[in-house]
Amino acid sequence: MQDLDQASRSLSARRGRIISRLFALLLLAPLVAIVPSSLVIATGTTGSAVVATTAAATLAPTDRERRVSKLVSTVIERSHYRQQPINDQISSAVLEKYLEALDGQRSFFVASDIAEFERYRYQLDDAILNGALDPAFAMFNRLQQRSRERIAAAIDMLKTEPNFALDEAFEFDRSKAQWAKNTAELDEIWRKRVKNDALSLALADKPWADAREVLRKRYEHLLKRIEQTTVGDTFEVFMNAFAHVFDPHSNYLSPRNSEEFRIAMALSYVGIGASLQVSDDYVTITSLLPGGPAATSGQLHPDDRITAVGEGKDGKLVDVIGWRLDDVVQLIRGKMNTLVRVQILPAGTAPGSPEKVLEFTRNTIQMESYAAKKEVRKVHQDGRDFAIGIITVPSFYQDYEARSKGDADYRSTTRDVRKLIGELKSDGIESLVLDLRGDGGGNLLEATGLVGLFIPKGPVVQVRETGGRIEVLDDPEPEAAWGGPLVVLVDRLSASASEIFAGAIQDYGRGLIVGQQTFGKGSVQTALQLSKYAMGPDADSFGQLTFTSGKFYRVTGESTQHRGVQPDILLPSAISTEEVGESTRDSALPWDRIHSVQFGKDTSLRQAVAPLEQAHEKRVVGDPDFQLLLKDIDIFETARTQKTISLNLKKRQVERAQIDKQRLTNENDRRKALGMATVQALTDIPATDQHDALLSETAHIAVDLGAWNKQYLTKLRADARGASATPRGVN
Repeated sequence: MQDLDQASRSLSARRGRIISRLFALLLLAPLVAIVPSSLVIATGTTGSAVVATTAAATLAPTDRERRVSKLVSTVIERSHYRQQPINDQISSAVLEKYLEALDGQRSFFVASDIAEFERYRYQLDDAILNGALDPAFAMFNRLQQRSRERIAAAIDMLKTEPNFALDEAFEFDRSKAQWAKNTAELDEIWRKRVKNDALSLALADKPWADAREVLRKRYEHLLKRIEQTTVGDTFEVFMNAFAHVFDPHSNYLSPRNSEEFRIAMALSYVGIGASLQVSDDYVTITSLLPGGPAATSGQLHPDDRITAVGEGKDGKLVDVIGWRLDDVVQLIRGKMNTLVRVQILPAGTAPGSPEKVLEFTRNTIQMESYAAKKEVRKVHQDGRDFAIGIITVPSFYQDYEARSKGDADYRSTTRDVRKLIGELKSDGIESLVLDLRGDGGGNLLEATGLVGLFIPKGPVVQVRETGGRIEVLDDPEPEAAWGGPLVVLVDRLSASASEIFAGAIQDYGRGLIVGQQTFGKGSVQTALQLSKYAMGPDADSFGQLTFTSGKFYRVTGESTQHRGVQPDILLPSAISTEEVGESTRDSALPWDRIHSVQFGKDTSLRQAVAPLEQAHEKRVVGDPDFQLLLKDIDIFETARTQKTISLNLKKRQVERAQIDKQRLTNENDRRKALGMATVQALTDIPATDQHDALLSETAHIAVDLGAWNKQYLTKLRADARGASATPRGVN
């Protein structure tokens, strides 16, 4: 049993999100989405786009999707923690989730579409159970049709230069808006959307002719992405809409994304070690991973463009211009010690220039940027410098496959952190900070293992499984790695395994928790490779289902679900708890509690909270970096409450100038307080001046905790000596 939510979220981020996310982000990002393949683009001599529509390519489920649907529904109905039958109530909720996934910003469908979809409200349960997925694909095909119309209209709008002198506003968050009544109303929504895109370029001093060309290419690129939509994409969106009705952390992953999930957990893959992105139809090198075959060879460079890929010495070079990024990635990856040939157009050369064919032997690539890392920070306080160790833990990872094979050196969070602690102890640190900000969790056993590095022995977390059985997971580590002062830094994005760790450290009184209320994900997911539960030659293409199979509870019996872990010392954050967290999700499991278990709690640390909090509050008043952080959060909060934005160029320029002026004033106030030279513009601030005020203050709190520990131990020894010197009474 594993808590796998973070890995699946990390996967989604890396693959640019699935279609549902792409559509949801349309209003705040450049026009990037998956829309139908039936658009033909031709560019005339004037540079304006001429759009012609052909018969729309209709996506339809295959036998594979029907079989997977029936298998997924069986597993969910029998094994999901909710134990809820798939019925009309579920069907109605699936419709709402699916519409949210397809058009969460209500920018493609019109009211008549939504009215037509009402006939499916109580049919989707049967469709899922029986594999009769035609309603889901009919809705998606309608989305393609509407998207084709919208993007064609957006390109057509570029024929006319917008009037930026008009006093009108753009509603960029339409998640709770009414559906457009008709096409005319939708045209007006998109007119403002396109105008906002153009205005953003005007604010960057681009003349209209240049801005129009940028937007034309952007929209045409979107159409290219639309053409690459597959049946599998459609099915994955619908299956996830179904799974999310039961809770936000159950997911269906296609075979390809299942492999990405494994990579996210193992922090390694077999390939050449190059990071890629799509730019103007070319898959382009963005960076090379140190130690990988590509970096070691010295032949491949950032901005080189891949035009073809071949397998082995003699395999045919397959042209990949215009391909989806994930398709190209799959060609480049392969088995260990096998050869892959990559044809490139070197950076800076024009299309048609001579190309190079490079050979690489695939090897294991370690994703070090996602692994735990350390630093020693010198903190000047009370007249001297203190050495504070800081370990950043981005996720709770474990190379499960290597561990299953008996690899003695398999990669894991606990193993890496134990090693880092040993190195920090050699560096002479006096206190330790574990930075779990943004750590969304990962492997459940790694959470218990990490706790074991800081406590002598005992229970760490309780897990209640589907059906009600409760299991207590103990510290699996043979001995603690660090017994000194410990501070754990968390924020609203610290979730799941992070919350297990922070909660256990707090319950045991082993360390101080500082930061923000955590996410509140108290559920456990199990991953199933569906190929193991299916028959037939195509079973390997069935993908993976992660479903919620339990809830975890602190040793006190308290659930972290919804409520998260409350820090001992609260620090400010720009992340809104009203918009981010389990409590904001309508399908989240409820909070509850169970019986506590016996554990060795040290209550002495509770006495330290009040004096350390007072010292913190007194210190930050005079900390220029911390005060700048507070001012920046105020600016962000003001912007966050806005739901519309002006489309008047002069007003936007004034608004931007006011914000920039305020930020510049705040920055120069900080610089003056620190005895630094002021700057004339925000762009003049050196990158080396960027400062993590929260981590810096946490290091100071760690110094305070170390001093308090020494005082407390001194008092205990004095009390013990006093007690031994007191004459005993005689009978």
